[in-house]
Amino acid sequence: MPSPPSAEAWGPERGPLGLEGLSRPERAIAARTHLPGGPIASRWTRGVCRPLAPGTAPWQPGPGRRCPARRTGTRGPGVLISGAVALLLAGCSGPRRQDQPAATAAGVPVAAVLALSGNGSAYGQDQRLGLRLALNGLNGAGGINGTPLTLQIEDGASDEASAIAAFNLAIDRGSLALIGPTLSQQAFAADPVAQRRGVPVLAPSNTATGIPQLGSFISRVSAQSSVIAPLAIDRALKLGPAIRRVAIFYAQDDAYSTAETVIFQKALADRGLKPVTVQRTQLADQDFQNQITATLRLRPDLVVLSLQAVDGGNLIRQLRELGYRGTIVVGNGMNTPNIYPICQLHCDGILIAQAYSPQLPTAANQALLRAFRAAQGAGSNPPQLTAQAYTALQVVAEALRRVDRRRPLASTPLAEARRALNAEILAGRYSTPLGEIRFTPEGEVIQSAFFVARVRMEADGRHGRFELLP
Repeated sequence: MPSPPSAEAWGPERGPLGLEGLSRPERAIAARTHLPGGPIASRWTRGVCRPLAPGTAPWQPGPGRRCPARRTGTRGPGVLISGAVALLLAGCSGPRRQDQPAATAAGVPVAAVLALSGNGSAYGQDQRLGLRLALNGLNGAGGINGTPLTLQIEDGASDEASAIAAFNLAIDRGSLALIGPTLSQQAFAADPVAQRRGVPVLAPSNTATGIPQLGSFISRVSAQSSVIAPLAIDRALKLGPAIRRVAIFYAQDDAYSTAETVIFQKALADRGLKPVTVQRTQLADQDFQNQITATLRLRPDLVVLSLQAVDGGNLIRQLRELGYRGTIVVGNGMNTPNIYPICQLHCDGILIAQAYSPQLPTAANQALLRAFRAAQGAGSNPPQLTAQAYTALQVVAEALRRVDRRRPLASTPLAEARRALNAEILAGRYSTPLGEIRFTPEGEVIQSAFFVARVRMEADGRHGRFELLP
């Protein structure tokens, strides 16, 4: 069972506000009772009974709404509820929380669930910075029609159970929308929770096929791999027209990697190239010597990787150390500067397609550049994941402003506000750091500007940049 996720709250022009909502023991209880398969999970996730949060009035029983009786020794993956736990779960509500107006007295609440720990933490750190920069800019411009926007950041770790627990905690606190989770693997598990509970989810980095199709409340600003990945293959073949022998590596225990490798292999087949080998790895793998040695015997002149930052960086380093000198194309899982300390000088020259360019002249991108350089140093450029997270919060905020103008959020029942926000997100057009974007009716982002970059490492082997190719 995962540890209760950690949280930090961010308000206008402020740092962390500390833990809000549930205490640590209540977090542990809430996380357990909301995990799929728990004996009372269905009772407690449909608005009938919920754990009490500090500072809220006791929940009184209403007609036909009794709390489930204390259970011990239940069948299946049961949860034993002690007397102390039962006290926390003992209250029932008259009016359901979702029928109450959205709680906006302290600010308009939005939450993000990011991989701040685990093997996806390299991505979550990039995303957290983008969200902070966007929040400061949005509140500096008046927030949501004069009311500050508040952002609760939950650590969804890098696994499915932690993401589910973090989604439930954020929803229970009354968040109007969720940004996240970081990994596609987590999204396939956690997004259905938000869908069932009627809460909009805007994914900043999920690129696997099928994410928006999880439900009507799910959308994304991250273009799917089927749009982006073939661009890197085309550029590799343009730079190396003699390429004929291709080796594939992908992490077979990761939803993103398994989806992306299918796209890469189709792109290669469409261009008349059949892989000489397909090597399956695991996300936790660190030693690839046997697989690389077997691959190099086949004399590939192009290696294509669908891996995440840590395993991918290690594989690239070992490829070069074992003598491979050909072209390397990597997927979106390595689209972060956090690969530099891993593969170091061996990162130099890898090709990757991107959905963001620091050179875009849009006003939104210029605002992001100014904020990023003020925080990270003159001359630095935001990575794609930072720009996409920034964009996600911008989209949510602009949609919230339009909803609030039609009917003030402070007087709109929470469930109704969430439905209206979801519809507004999908209906809008947005000028963002990614360029002009909009959404299909099912939540897929429509974006026209894409790029291919080549990594250029500095002599110290610790720093580099994504150099956009013309």
